[in-house]
Amino acid sequence: MACFAMATPIYRPEMTEAGLVPTVPACAVDEYQNTREMEVADERPLTIYIDSYEIVTLMTIGTHPELLALGYLRNQGLVDDIREIKSVQVDWEVNAAAVTTLTGREDWRERLGPRIVTTGCGQGTVYGDVMERLGGVRIRPLRLKQSAVYTLLNDLGSYNEVYRASGGVHGCALCRDEEVLIFVEDVGRHNAVDVIAGRMWLDQMDGADKLFYTTGRLTSEMVIKVGQMGIPVLMSRSGVTHMGLKIARDLGVTLFSRVQNRHFLVYNGAENIEFDVALPPKLEVANLKRPAARG
Repeated sequence: MACFAMATPIYRPEMTEAGLVPTVPACAVDEYQNTREMEVADERPLTIYIDSYEIVTLMTIGTHPELLALGYLRNQGLVDDIREIKSVQVDWEVNAAAVTTLTGREDWRERLGPRIVTTGCGQGTVYGDVMERLGGVRIRPLRLKQSAVYTLLNDLGSYNEVYRASGGVHGCALCRDEEVLIFVEDVGRHNAVDVIAGRMWLDQMDGADKLFYTTGRLTSEMVIKVGQMGIPVLMSRSGVTHMGLKIARDLGVTLFSRVQNRHFLVYNGAENIEFDVALPPKLEVANLKRPAARG
């Protein structure tokens, strides 16, 4: 008689589905003095509570508030196992996301400790012990083809729906090879990252074979969050900070900056890229020199 192993069902907390429409109509006058009907990104405060303890208030367009709350808690290292969470309830009448744990802890003030507010937009924060948690992390590199990067960048342009309609938002994507698995837009890039982290946590998705794309700059917190998700490649159409680069080197994250059309700069992990696209003839790459220090 054949025996079949039963797959363990994925645990999911009780969750509302309180996503909002991301844009609202507005009128604007153009350079020809014509009044035009436009769309602007909505922006609302969402205060996250855990066991009735207020954690943080985030500004968001509110399309995925439950995932945003989950991803924020995970990326801040406040809850290690999603099975600790009983429910996530969002109520826009009071602009709140109430997260309830099964244990009903009362020591959140002590657990939170000191908080560092970053320079990143979207209320980015890093709690003091996050870097300690990443102290022994070293992410296994992922090989990428240059041609696959170009294909992915070309496809990503079609996903910026809110940005095309209204501007004023950042976009983030979780990708595998040339496929866009998840694309999220929000007023803050940190919010978009946390929504994707929440979806990965909820669906028990492994990050080892994934690539993360963001329209925002690569600050230290952005690299830290990708490291927490176990994702080996991070790319942005914007720039990178020195601290973000340092942490990427420490974690082993391949770091792309200024990715747009057929241009990119790899600041860390260039050895993981298979350059399979012929360069244009007579292309010369100038040596970049650091500006001389001012006296």
